[in-house]
Amino acid sequence: MDKKYKKRVIRTFSLASFLNDLGSDMITPIWPLFVTTFLGASMATLGLIDGLGNALVSISQALSGYISDRIKKRKIFVWLGYLFASFSRVGYAFSTMWQHLIPFKILDRFGKMRDAPRDALIANVSNHKDRGKSFGILEAMDKLGGLCGVIASILLFGLLGYKKLFLVAAVPSLIAVLLIIFIIKEKKSNHIKIYRGIHFKDINNNLRLFLVLGSIFSLGAFSYSFLLVFAKDFGFSVGLVSVLYLIFAAFASVSALPFGKMADKIGRKNVLGLSFVLWILVCLSFIFLNSYVGIILAFVLYGLHRGALDPVQKTFVSELAPENYKASVLGGYQMLLGIVALPASLIAGLLWDKIDFMAPFYFSMGLAVLAFIMLVFVKENKNIK
Repeated sequence: MDKKYKKRVIRTFSLASFLNDLGSDMITPIWPLFVTTFLGASMATLGLIDGLGNALVSISQALSGYISDRIKKRKIFVWLGYLFASFSRVGYAFSTMWQHLIPFKILDRFGKMRDAPRDALIANVSNHKDRGKSFGILEAMDKLGGLCGVIASILLFGLLGYKKLFLVAAVPSLIAVLLIIFIIKEKKSNHIKIYRGIHFKDINNNLRLFLVLGSIFSLGAFSYSFLLVFAKDFGFSVGLVSVLYLIFAAFASVSALPFGKMADKIGRKNVLGLSFVLWILVCLSFIFLNSYVGIILAFVLYGLHRGALDPVQKTFVSELAPENYKASVLGGYQMLLGIVALPASLIAGLLWDKIDFMAPFYFSMGLAVLAFIMLVFVKENKNIK
């Protein structure tokens, strides 16, 4: 593989990811408050909106992965995804009822079609010795963009308010579109085999088990919005809630690359198991550390959890997938996670509204423990290049 091409791909995708998350996380800290306070929606509605977008994006990721493998093209899905994300934020700016948010949330999440083709290209230009590092760089820049976005949100929200901030947040993703279009030069595939699409029989038992445990874990991994609302209800001001998200984004950003490198050295499964343990500690912190310091600690742990989870699970899936179907399997995996995202956030919202605000944390912790136990029986593919 051409080293210059490899560096250009990873650097460009990482910079584009930074810009997109810069815009995305300008609105992330204020999103749950915008939905529940400004537009007057309930917690269950917030869970429905967040979950619906994630569930529908699963379809787009599966389709983009399948079509990308079929036509042997990756680039077009990436820049279109960033374009959709930008347009959705303009839509949020002009929404006056929570019902208006639904189509734009779908468009925003549909923009995630970029992930499977982009991740497949990164996996293909990397090898077993540095694949974790490659995804770690991508996630580190992604999280760094989120960190800068939160800082921008804190600085600009008081001056601009909700709607103007949404419009400003649309700009960085447009720049990302231009980067992908003009810098990435996609190489022609040498595969001449006719793509017939992946079938269940193409997936071995090891990968099947991983897909199941990932789905189980994600069923309990409700939206970050619940953590922010919990903090606000506990007594943190709107401004301090944004600072909490800033803490999360900072730890997620600085830890993603080290966790990616760690996965290259000690194995994907060990680091992924650590990410599950960190999420369990997040739940325990919200349940038992009933203090301001405890909540701050929970957001630190949440950042470390995401820093370990995001790059390593992508690396793991790409290496368990059949060589000719990487985008399809990556898209299919994201589809499974997206499908369970709707009931995950909806169940969390119903448990919060109908039982107790602690109930979602107990439910999620139980599923995380089950997923961790199942992970023990998954074997890494150490023979892949």
